[in-house]
Amino acid sequence: MTDDEIDGLVDGFLRCTLPKEEWTHAAHFAGALWLMLRRPDVQPERDMPGMIRRYNESVGGVNSDSSGYHETITQASLHMARRLLATLPADVTPAAALSALMASPLGNKDWLFTYWSRDVLMAPDARLAWVAPDLRALPA
Repeated sequence: MTDDEIDGLVDGFLRCTLPKEEWTHAAHFAGALWLMLRRPDVQPERDMPGMIRRYNESVGGVNSDSSGYHETITQASLHMARRLLATLPADVTPAAALSALMASPLGNKDWLFTYWSRDVLMAPDARLAWVAPDLRALPA
């Protein structure tokens, strides 16, 4: 994905015009990385939950204890994205950061199951609020 493509994707996400089928695993990370790199006024850990909920509703989704926004996945993903960014040059572009992230274990959409069992991560409690990993701690 190029920087221009990421710009368009994030614009669509923020305006709630991005087609639902384009809100993929890579798109979630592209949006997070773009916000971290391009929007110092936004605190993704604080602001992305509301952004994602609003987007989900705009495409007909429901944010409940069984679908839609997932707090533990979002916060874990943001933590790991920040950790990856810390290893990259300060002037990294969103496209280069996304490329590095997707080439890492985070590129596999099942990366979370290294840290959480499926039952714990998919439980309503983990969707509604942060639930710490039950298999191994996230790296600091």
